[in-house]
Amino acid sequence: MISLTSKNPAQLAVDAVVVAVRPRGNAVDAVDAAWLPKELVQLLARDAARLGITGAVDEVRRLPGTGLKASTLVLTGVGDAELDGSAAGREALRRAAGAATREVAGLESVAVALPTPDASSVGAVAEGALLGAYAFSRYHSLHDAPVARVELVTDRTRDKAAGEAVARAEVVAAAVHATRDLVNTAPNDLYPAVFADEAKAAVKGVKGVKVTVLDEKALAAGGYGGLVGVGQGSARPPRLVRVAYSPAKPRATVALVGKGITFDSGGISIKPAAGMEAMKSDMAGAAAVLHTVVAAARLGLPVAVTGWLCLAENMPSGTAQRPSDVITIRGGTTVEVLNTDAEGRLVMADGLVAALEEKPDVVLDIATLTGAQVVALGHRVSAVMGTDEARDRVVAAAGESGELFWPMPLPDELRAGLKSKIADIANIGERWGGMLSAGVFLREFVGDSPWAHLDIAGPAFNEKSAHDYTPVGGTGVGVRTLLALVESYA
Repeated sequence: MISLTSKNPAQLAVDAVVVAVRPRGNAVDAVDAAWLPKELVQLLARDAARLGITGAVDEVRRLPGTGLKASTLVLTGVGDAELDGSAAGREALRRAAGAATREVAGLESVAVALPTPDASSVGAVAEGALLGAYAFSRYHSLHDAPVARVELVTDRTRDKAAGEAVARAEVVAAAVHATRDLVNTAPNDLYPAVFADEAKAAVKGVKGVKVTVLDEKALAAGGYGGLVGVGQGSARPPRLVRVAYSPAKPRATVALVGKGITFDSGGISIKPAAGMEAMKSDMAGAAAVLHTVVAAARLGLPVAVTGWLCLAENMPSGTAQRPSDVITIRGGTTVEVLNTDAEGRLVMADGLVAALEEKPDVVLDIATLTGAQVVALGHRVSAVMGTDEARDRVVAAAGESGELFWPMPLPDELRAGLKSKIADIANIGERWGGMLSAGVFLREFVGDSPWAHLDIAGPAFNEKSAHDYTPVGGTGVGVRTLLALVESYA
């Protein structure tokens, strides 16, 4: 729960109060915290270095709440960021708030007293605080529970725009948390049929949203060769789920296609055992799409948004597809399967064709598609490719939302590496430029339509330590960017 207050933070009956600090020589400055008791101000000026307090980004330190009603003062670093209402300033606030609430898990209540120069900054602080207050507790309860109550201290309590920004932040955080929950769920509990049920449950009571599920028989009858081929090696058959939000008078129509491989063993082209457990996250794109649609509906956006969840489990068995098999994607394009571990692009091809049959204004696909994305951009920066306008619009939306997406090219010369001697196209090309080659493959199925492809392979699942508002495990990456993009059409 989050609420706004304009009361003196020193007098709030909470477990902890959070303030922003930045470096100042060998000391630190508390930002916009003239209310701090004199003893704490002197401590920061005199003893910060000795206490290891630097004010660096993502640094969180606790001090006794001397002179405060709260027992604890939490210092969260913002570095040298300008907290001026700009996109960069909002992200600095978002990260600082998220780092603080993440680090004080186990406390019941916290007051977040960070700078809020405008309504958008209020929203950023609220969003960060809520994103940081997350834990996945389905299978154990050994960790501390997230902060249950956040009081956001601001002088904008009567600002309508600030109130709306906080309401939006609550919807966004709920969507990101729900996406993280799906990604973190064990694959024996989340397979295509269950994911489809989760989609139905997620939209229950949400106005204007309808879910349609195609099972394995409907997929075979409809010519969805990618989904059928990838899913045929598993005892748990594939699904294609359409989640459609239809407002009364939409100003635009946006289609979102998400990769939903609920576990990726690689199939017959099996992956190495080391690290395979992270392949439960290969459905992060579909999870992001589902909850972006739900968030758009909850916000009542005047944009029609249809999500396509391409769900399959990629397993090796006597019925699995083989290297050298030829499958037919919906619409008739034949694909020679040279590597069964390049399966995501096969199910996504089916989803893209189905989405474009409805003639949306733009189609975006999002997928944990290639290891080459991680090689190129690492674990925190996602890639985006596509037609110029759609690609640039994604980059702009990411900048507004605080997510990191980097524009990448789709070189025409890579198409030659996807030639097949017996089919229209092969599902892999040469090793070099593998991320771009996968994008070139998907481009075959969109024609001249406005389109962007988001590869989130690295950022979707954090196997290292938590940072800012990002937990270990599923991150929920992509939801904020997709939602901001939908809003740009409103």
